[in-house]
Amino acid sequence: MSSAVIDKSKNYINHEKGLWSWLTTLDHKRIGILYMITVMAFFLIGGIFAMLIRTELFTAGKTIVDAAQYNQLMTFHGAIMVFMVIIPGIPAFLGNFFLPLQLGAKDVAFPRVNLMSWYCLIVGAAISFFSLFYHGADTGWTFYTPYSIKTDNGTILLVLGAFVMGFSSILTGLNFIATTHRLRAPGMGFFEMPLFVWGLYSTAIIQVIATPVLAITLLLLAAEKTMGIGFFDPALGGDPVLFQHFFWFYSHPAVYIMILPAMGIISELITTYSRKVIFGYKAIAFSSVGIAAVSFFVWGHHMFVSGQSEVAGVIFSFLTMLVGVPTAIKTFNWVATMYKGSIQFQSPMLYAMGFLFLFTIGGVTGVMLATMAADVHFHDTYFVVAHFHYVMVGGTLMAIMGGIYHWFPKMFGKMYSELGAQLSFAFIFVGFNVTFFPQFILGAQGMPRRYFDYLPAFEPLNQISSVGSWTIGVGFLIGLWVIIHGLLRGEKAPDNPWGAKTLEWQTTSPPPHENFYDQPKVTGGPYEYR
Repeated sequence: MSSAVIDKSKNYINHEKGLWSWLTTLDHKRIGILYMITVMAFFLIGGIFAMLIRTELFTAGKTIVDAAQYNQLMTFHGAIMVFMVIIPGIPAFLGNFFLPLQLGAKDVAFPRVNLMSWYCLIVGAAISFFSLFYHGADTGWTFYTPYSIKTDNGTILLVLGAFVMGFSSILTGLNFIATTHRLRAPGMGFFEMPLFVWGLYSTAIIQVIATPVLAITLLLLAAEKTMGIGFFDPALGGDPVLFQHFFWFYSHPAVYIMILPAMGIISELITTYSRKVIFGYKAIAFSSVGIAAVSFFVWGHHMFVSGQSEVAGVIFSFLTMLVGVPTAIKTFNWVATMYKGSIQFQSPMLYAMGFLFLFTIGGVTGVMLATMAADVHFHDTYFVVAHFHYVMVGGTLMAIMGGIYHWFPKMFGKMYSELGAQLSFAFIFVGFNVTFFPQFILGAQGMPRRYFDYLPAFEPLNQISSVGSWTIGVGFLIGLWVIIHGLLRGEKAPDNPWGAKTLEWQTTSPPPHENFYDQPKVTGGPYEYR
């Protein structure tokens, strides 16, 4: 790509200061930073809940909380991490900041809608957190009926909070689709777009199509709980399994809302720090769209033991395994890009390689769970917990951390401590495997998930898992220190410290108010390393 000609005599920098200017900003970069602060705060709260859960499970029997309190900890940990951290994490934070920059645009298509999406997240989260003080909620983050209808606690507030947060996801998706179609720089066709944009675009399609299904489902649940309408209650002629169909029709595509943008980040990191043109650009781009398409047809693998027909089980099993094809294409192309590359082992690349390791384990165990005979044994055991975390946490959070360190100089115009970032990676990577790999063994041995207590024979592996979780916590605290230290005392960053080729690196660090001093013009592909 050609560089934007920077004429610093043109003063496009926004000098507005003060809290009110941030709360009313229409600048996509500021909104991205607002999302960053919000998501990091939610991650801290969700992480505290996770530490409490693992502390309780350190020994058999009661350790620090009783069974009812444990169920509430589990519910809020899951709801916070899914609806407030992993789903909005990459699209709303890094996507908001860098999608227009990578497209050569001044902003997103609808700046006011963009700001409104952040407020939807804040309002929805506030409603959800209020349920903590209204008798709590103990249904788990899936809100399964009929228990969620019968229980007398704050479930309805948690459900309504998730409903409002869904609007944030929908509005962000609409904005990204319109921006991608209408605001690309001159000369940029779809096959000149960076792969991070392809990931965000595919994600936006899922957000717009799937999220309304969850919203309607949660409204039906709230209506049944408050008005006694018989959608899901068998006593009123409803079907609780219908709720599972509706919920997973959204929530399995939601897995790819979390992971497709992460895959886009990994593509950026691997090509940049391997100093090579990405191998198989079009295959990676189309595989993102392919994953998005297939994701709508695999929800039934969550319900192999719910009484669906054998024919339906076979079909869903096949379709679930089919997702592995475009995923394998990406993995092969990433490894091929690194082959004979001039790899630079800086912290973003370490996180990219950590992603490849952890996500591959998650993917292989996902194929095992897609096999009906195996899933009957592993269903609702800690094997599923380990698989889910290897995909979602090991995948998405590895990519988020790698993306933050990669783009930190561009966002804030400061450099961070490379040694601190590498130390943070070491603690997170080691701690993650120590935490979750023993859970595969626990699940294979039959330890059920979501239980407050377990048999004494499971105690040693649970203790190893708990120590690993505390190690992860130390790693993220080091990462937080690296970010804060970089903001306060980091050296001034050059415009392109990594020698990357995409458009965001062709403007100043941090970018001016309208991103570029002159309209960039694209004359080649996004990764022209030679």
